[in-house]
Amino acid sequence: MFLSALELRNIIESSFLPKRCQCTLSPDLSMTVKIFGDHQTDQVDLQVSDIDASRLNGCREINDLIAGLRSELKEQAVQHHYPRARAV
Repeated sequence: MFLSALELRNIIESSFLPKRCQCTLSPDLSMTVKIFGDHQTDQVDLQVSDIDASRLNGCREINDLIAGLRSELKEQAVQHHYPRARAV
């Protein structure tokens, strides 16, 4: 990892503003990212665990992670508003 844990957390957390984002990094460089619905509640819109932060060695990898998280967040929002029909 070329950035400190604090710098990496700041980049990821600030990339989801105005939503609240919490990024935690364990000693083994396993990362968990939680994105909350708003600033008033603790409703988690997306949580992704076991991200290998040791692979975030440059801007491209960090941008790819953020883009993937945004995509998952958008997919979660669509599924929440338009649940898939179930076969009977």
